[in-house]
Amino acid sequence: MSLFRKKPIDRISGAEGEIHGGHALGRHLSVRDLTFFGIAAIIGAGSFSSMGQACFSGGPGVVLLFVLCGVACGFTALCYAEFAARVPASGSAYTYAYVSFGELFAWIIGWALLMEYSIGNIYVAFSWSGYFTNLLESFHLHMPEWLTTNYTAAHKTIEEPGRSRA
Repeated sequence: MSLFRKKPIDRISGAEGEIHGGHALGRHLSVRDLTFFGIAAIIGAGSFSSMGQACFSGGPGVVLLFVLCGVACGFTALCYAEFAARVPASGSAYTYAYVSFGELFAWIIGWALLMEYSIGNIYVAFSWSGYFTNLLESFHLHMPEWLTTNYTAAHKTIEEPGRSRA
C-alpha cells in the first residue's frame, strides 16, 4: 500500500460512484452552476465583510482592486468547474487531488481545506458581529466593551484604572 496510490477515474464514475464507496449522488449542477457557485462562495465572504473599511481607508483604488479580484475569482471558478467536469464524482479539491496526485496529497489538501474553512468562518463571524453591534447601537442598545472584544483587550479594559466597566 503506497501513500501515492491513485484511484482511476473510471472506478470513481463506475458502479462505486464515490471514492470511498457508498451511493453515488446525482449530477444536477451544470458547469455554469458550478462556476457561479464558486464565484459566490469566494467573493461573498471577503467582499461583503471588508468592503466598508477598505473603501474608507483605500479610496477609489479599492474599486479597481475588487474588479481585479473578481476576475481572478472568475478564473478560479472556471478551474473548479473544469475539475468537476473531468472527475465525475461529488467532492472538492480533495477528490481531484486523490485522482490526480494520490492519497497523501489528498490527505494534506483535505486538512488544508478544513483549516481554510475554519479561518474563513472566523473572519466572517467577526465581521458579522461588528454589523450586529452596530445594529444594536442604532436601536440605542449598548453592548459592554468587554463583550465585544477578545480576551486580551477585555482584560486590559478591566485592569485599566478609571475605565468604564459598563
